[in-house]
Amino acid sequence: MSETFHVTASERGVIRLFTVNLAADQIEGFTEPGFEDDTAAPINAALGVTYLDSDFVELFPVSNLAGLGLAGYLQEGLGVAEADIKPHASRLNSLNGHVLIVLSAAFGGFGATITPTAPLKWIGTYTEEGASIQFEPLPSKAAKGTLTDMPAKPPKSDARIGGMIAMYALIAMFALVGLIIWVAG
Repeated sequence: MSETFHVTASERGVIRLFTVNLAADQIEGFTEPGFEDDTAAPINAALGVTYLDSDFVELFPVSNLAGLGLAGYLQEGLGVAEADIKPHASRLNSLNGHVLIVLSAAFGGFGATITPTAPLKWIGTYTEEGASIQFEPLPSKAAKGTLTDMPAKPPKSDARIGGMIAMYALIAMFALVGLIIWVAG
């Protein structure tokens, strides 16, 4: 039974990892659409999707990550938390051949259902680590105090209100005269 993954239109920061079981001479055309016959790229069929933005899809040989490893790339290059990678690090770093990384943005903000088939094999799904937000007091003494110390905004004077009404009346009369000239002309 194959895996099925549902992508919501609002999904952000999800990274799906697959191995690609293709010969080296077939890899290059795997992500390229057929322009002459207007067919989708073979990757679309293998993922079971109609739309895929190739700017958010990575296909490369694991050997390109020598020294860093796939686990290190996911952590340092794609921002997956170390705690999420650590239990899988040895398995990820032992992979060979080509891997496919599909980011949430590859679906262009549309919902999709992924049903990977050969030559793809799902390895794992990871989430980018969000920046932790810390609310600490500002160190400067100038930052102390409350907003209630601010003086209240004075109410609008009668003269100001009268001036605003006169300005709006002039604008309305100008528009009316322009309309009359336009209709008469």
